[in-house]
Amino acid sequence: MTDGDIPARAGRAARPPARLTGAGPGATRRRWRAWRRSRPFWGGLLVALGGAEILVTLRAPLPVILHIGPQGLAGYLVPVILLLCGVLLVAHPPQRLFYALVSLVLALVSWLTSNLGGFFVGLLLALVGGCLAFAWTPARKPRPGTAPATHPAATDPVDPVGDPEPSADPEPPAVPEPIPVTEGRHWRGVDQT
Repeated sequence: MTDGDIPARAGRAARPPARLTGAGPGATRRRWRAWRRSRPFWGGLLVALGGAEILVTLRAPLPVILHIGPQGLAGYLVPVILLLCGVLLVAHPPQRLFYALVSLVLALVSWLTSNLGGFFVGLLLALVGGCLAFAWTPARKPRPGTAPATHPAATDPVDPVGDPEPSADPEPPAVPEPIPVTEGRHWRGVDQT
């Protein structure tokens, strides 16, 4: 045994095992999943892939490259901005609606400026990614002091046959009374002029 072995063993023994700290591969996977779900990840990834594919097809060494519309700056600017929008969708989720709309418009513009939108592949990737990013909504946190909503069928007791048990309260639920409308305004007993 040498002196170099002692600190290494002491260092390993000083740390608690990964299963006790929650720092194992399962915790890393959970953190990654939580981070990914907190933003329009798949939409941003597809928009970035669509922009990269369109950019690659601009300089493809093909014998026939289609040039429709103004080439030059617009042909390179559209896929670069698409790539940037894809990265910003993942990096800055609060502005997702703006980036998604920009990516949708640019994906359609790439049809004219960039080899038919990267031979349709980049166009479709950017359109699907922009739609996913536009439709994504963050998970809502319940307000403090409120119980989480449950499905009514999950709280009703059920017998083994499958018929629900009759409820203890035979009264029907209260139905709110209709509000009378006079001259286009709601009337609650007070003149609202």
